Amino acid sequence: MLQDGGQQVAASENIDIAMTFAQGLVERAVEFLPSVVGAVFVLVVGLWIAGRIKKLVEKALGKSGKIDATLTGFLSSLTHYGLIVLVIITTLGIFGVPTTSFAAIIGAAGLAIGLALQGTLGHIASGVMMLGFRPFDVGDFVETAGQAGTVKHIGLVTTELATSDNKKIIIPNGKIFESVITNYAGYSTRRVDFVFGVSYSDNLDKAMDLIRAEVENESRVQPDPEPVIVVDALGASSVDIICRVWVSRADYFPVKWALTKAVKERFDAAGVTIPFPSRTVYTQNAA
Repeated sequence: MLQDGGQQVAASENIDIAMTFAQGLVERAVEFLPSVVGAVFVLVVGLWIAGRIKKLVEKALGKSGKIDATLTGFLSSLTHYGLIVLVIITTLGIFGVPTTSFAAIIGAAGLAIGLALQGTLGHIASGVMMLGFRPFDVGDFVETAGQAGTVKHIGLVTTELATSDNKKIIIPNGKIFESVITNYAGYSTRRVDFVFGVSYSDNLDKAMDLIRAEVENESRVQPDPEPVIVVDALGASSVDIICRVWVSRADYFPVKWALTKAVKERFDAAGVTIPFPSRTVYTQNAA
């Protein structure tokens, strides 16, 4: 009987301990319930607001018409993720986590990542500057970083060019932004320069009139600025006449090729000589 009584007392004590523990849990849960509810509310609402702000940024940047779609996506995503980090830090602060230390950890981690990826981040920064200032657009023919080609794609890290013989060239944006950029499609018009060499025995006025006639026959040559046809130099074997005309950007090569052929044929028909380079050799016999 005594043994049964001792077991009952022990069981009663265990029940009391369990009840006390459960009561403590309930009290702690009640104590933290407002913090949990507040943290969940801040997290859910904060993530929703971050998504809405991202869409608003995308819409605003897209309406401007001056910012590239790639840059728009990058800036909106950067804003989105920055807001998410802010929401997470705020949520942890509601739970009592020291956010100052957490922010310091994030800053240190960001510094370490930045040092490890400084080359790539430099290219990204250059890509953002290029997409913002637009030194060239997709479809432009450019020369930069020792390469020349038509721009096919402008990314945040690299830019893709296609050479005249359709080779694919990938250039890091940092290399482009620190180099001189020649954009052959930067303006709507371009000047075509010709050099026609004629013989010293030919009539220069006649040769210049023939060139002028072909220029006037070419409908793609623009009247303003006025074409220039002048004697430029007395070469080693020819008198050089330069001809400068302005054309639409798209007509540069067609006009260059067409006028070169037309002037050559007009010279041949009129008997104007295009001399070959010549050299006179004097010999002296030994006495």
